Amino acid sequence: MAVNVVPYKFEGLVRSTTPHMPKSGHLYQTARPLFTTKGEEYEAARIEFVDILKLLEGELGDKPYFGGETFGYLDISLITFYPWFKVYEKYGKLDFENQFPKLIAWAKRCIENKESVSNTLPDSAKVFALAQDWRKSLGLED
Repeated sequence: MAVNVVPYKFEGLVRSTTPHMPKSGHLYQTARPLFTTKGEEYEAARIEFVDILKLLEGELGDKPYFGGETFGYLDISLITFYPWFKVYEKYGKLDFENQFPKLIAWAKRCIENKESVSNTLPDSAKVFALAQDWRKSLGLED
């Protein structure tokens, strides 16, 4: 069954006609509480973030890119989140390799096949260090 998907926001998500679309159309706003909050806000954000990742993985399916054979708009906007995956794994208690293998394969394909991607993405270790510093500034323990 095909799903009608249209771009929703450049920041990183699609709006789908499927009824299970998460409330937030902005991936970063949903993911940020995973490493900046605790308690109920954290738990709600984690559930919503996992729902978004499931939706994205479903929309990607077996295609090499979200647009099919062509690296496009949605790929460009979503690949910017790849350096943050280690942050989301640790603080969101996720395992991308096992839970979202299609997204990991897609991200690796983008990096391997698109020099513009591999040359511009920040180092994930530096992003992780930034998130740790951010947590410390908020008084959150690691």
